[in-house]
Amino acid sequence: MITSITRVGVVAKHRLQPAVKVLVALAAWLDERGIEVVYDVDTAQLADSQKSHRIATREELPKLVDLIVVLGGDGTLLSMAGRIAEANQDIPILGVNFGSLGFLTEIRVDELYLSLESVLAGTASFDERLMLTAEAHRTNMKVETRIVLNDVVFTKAAVSRIINLSVSVSDAFVTQVKADGLIVASPTGSTAYNLAAGGPIVHPVVDALVLTPIAPHTLTNRPIVIPSSEIVDVRPHLHGNDEVFVTYDGQSGYPIQGGDFIRISSANRTLSLVQAPARGFFEVLREKLNWGKH
Repeated sequence: MITSITRVGVVAKHRLQPAVKVLVALAAWLDERGIEVVYDVDTAQLADSQKSHRIATREELPKLVDLIVVLGGDGTLLSMAGRIAEANQDIPILGVNFGSLGFLTEIRVDELYLSLESVLAGTASFDERLMLTAEAHRTNMKVETRIVLNDVVFTKAAVSRIINLSVSVSDAFVTQVKADGLIVASPTGSTAYNLAAGGPIVHPVVDALVLTPIAPHTLTNRPIVIPSSEIVDVRPHLHGNDEVFVTYDGQSGYPIQGGDFIRISSANRTLSLVQAPARGFFEVLREKLNWGKH
């Protein structure tokens, strides 16, 4: 997948003080190997390195580097996944977790250099994760497109009791969801909000989408797994003071109006994640969910 690495982007969670020593050591390690380091603006301030390194915004970074190292948690990785997609680039992310092991940032700090060595040597393994395209339509015109890794979530405002959403799959009406909300998740996103809402865990290599109601008013509204080739339309039905918000990967969102609809499908691109050197998906599940522990 990667022929050579000449520039590495480094992004740390905002104000992540425990990452400072790692940032300085990582920059020195890459400098020694003749690899240019490019920090995002916030990370450069956090590192406060004596050596001058190139600095770019997070939006610019994907077009400047061959690999992005993310230090932090899954939220930081998700923010960069969206930016890589927006920049239409095909570069991998090496996610290093600070704190408890992440579902996405699954590489521990003590595995950082071993993982980097394998990437530079061309021996690393990569997970190719399905992404979702979400198109917002108003008065039957597409007004914007987002690409996300985890999920598209529809939720109510604080003043709304229950929201009413019409769900269709590839033009076939499925159901009217009366609930606190609805999650449309990728397999990667199945272990995020979807899991907390009682949705199923889907292995990341399965080509599927998951539709999970959030606290449904009708108990027979259950999560459903559909092929990734299907197209999902979600339309809100608003009454009185009802407000429905759509959120993308938990990073950004906005209220949607009556008559709007969001069309969700699998994207025509994937995201590459550097795999942990000796840990698979089920080991991450066991560690995160405490399976088998008494």
